[in-house]
Amino acid sequence: MKRKIVPYNPRLKERARSRQHMTRAEVLLWQHLRARQMGGYDFDRQRPIDEYIVDFFSKDLMLAIEVDGVTHDSATGQQHDRRRQQRLEALGVRFLRFQDEEVRQNLEGVLTVIREWVREKNPPRSFAKLRTTPPRRGKDYIPSREGCCEAAGWVWT
Repeated sequence: MKRKIVPYNPRLKERARSRQHMTRAEVLLWQHLRARQMGGYDFDRQRPIDEYIVDFFSKDLMLAIEVDGVTHDSATGQQHDRRRQQRLEALGVRFLRFQDEEVRQNLEGVLTVIREWVREKNPPRSFAKLRTTPPRRGKDYIPSREGCCEAAGWVWT
């Protein structure tokens, strides 16, 4: 499947790089999105799209995942989020939004929602690209299928 090119303001690239400090919820979620752990799909962190920066983005899925903290609770913050999301959806970007507190208190539930969205909206990736844990021996390490996988609830496709 050919990737859609998503435009972005080049000035935002430096701003995105400067956002090195993640919230605890973002760190927790990133541990499960990085290194193609989510169904074999690649996610970027702090990705510029159009005139905005999203928390996490998969180019193959055209999916932005946002972790909203208390700054998004105000009426102004919610209005900004709606306007921003509408503009990015017009470019073909799809969204999943989670509250910061939800990620911290129910990470497994959040991951289940993401996995189900990926499963419903997209064809499965090949086994060779599926990772369920962070790589331990270089970038191409894939954990053994024997033993712990079924006990941990991992599904191999």
